[in-house]
Amino acid sequence: MRALTVAPGTANSARLEDVADPSTEDGAVLVRTLALGVCGTDREIVAGHYGWAPPGERRLVIGHESLGTVQQAPVDCGVKIGDLVVGIVRRPDPVPCGACAVGEWDMCRNGRYTERGIKERNGYGSEFFRIEPDFLVKVDSSLGIAGVLLEPTSVVTKAWDHTERIGQRTRSWQPKTLLVTGGGPVGLLAAMIGAQRGLDVHVLDHHESLRKRDLVRQLGGTYHIEALADLPLQPDILMECTGAPSVVREILGRTASGGIVCLVGVTTPGHDFNLDIGAINRTMVLDNDTVFGSVNANRRHYELAAEALRRADKAWLDKLITRREPVEQWTQSLQRQPDDIKVIVEFS
Repeated sequence: MRALTVAPGTANSARLEDVADPSTEDGAVLVRTLALGVCGTDREIVAGHYGWAPPGERRLVIGHESLGTVQQAPVDCGVKIGDLVVGIVRRPDPVPCGACAVGEWDMCRNGRYTERGIKERNGYGSEFFRIEPDFLVKVDSSLGIAGVLLEPTSVVTKAWDHTERIGQRTRSWQPKTLLVTGGGPVGLLAAMIGAQRGLDVHVLDHHESLRKRDLVRQLGGTYHIEALADLPLQPDILMECTGAPSVVREILGRTASGGIVCLVGVTTPGHDFNLDIGAINRTMVLDNDTVFGSVNANRRHYELAAEALRRADKAWLDKLITRREPVEQWTQSLQRQPDDIKVIVEFS
């Protein structure tokens, strides 16, 4: 079967090649791949900056944002032939640590977890893949190709889950305003979930995009491109989804009193900025503010994401997918284009 592979640590080693059929050691459920989402992590792996091949192998089958249909499945395993499904990315470490032992592998304490398509396990970027039933999530069939958004949505639902748990430290917490920095797929999905919660939604992006402005408007929100300091609002919740160091610097201390900042975007190291730590610390302490980071997701977050997508406007979700590349030309999906939001590779 054909698969998208790379040699981790070697830049520009990506190719489409024939590989062996998936082994039953990977799981009892056989899935035929329909589509694969492409994100910044994939680009980092292809650039040679990240990723690990399975032990004893030189190449890694890439792809962690999956969508497929079940071809074979054991009786009473939770899915059946024909179901639209998505594979969970992370697997718990073998020790396990305290978090992995209770199914919270997204909070792994010792770093010995593995990840499909990223860290020591082949991913979902092949015509077929096998998977354990416990790491497979059924998607509402009405979503169609938009089901490929489940994995990035799971990252967002985890961020929301932890934000709300922090907010509940006080019985008086009743957030009204959300600011999302970054108008990419994760930022827009964060805004979508904020709208589902009835918040006044604002999205700050780095340049004008009529497509994104319209998507935010359809959520009932407001799209901004001005400087953060010029925004006439102090959000109760601020979700930082750019990973841009300059933006991270600007958001600290920008919330309303008792506000919560969730850092979702991953920042590359090596950027130094002048910060008035005294002023930031003073504001955060006196206002009881919180800043925390969030990444990955466990099964509960995938299930929350499936429910969020089920509730969403299907036409709105379809508009997030702005480019579809055939598997034969999959490396083109790695090249950013001005109007891209979510780019996918189609196998069908």
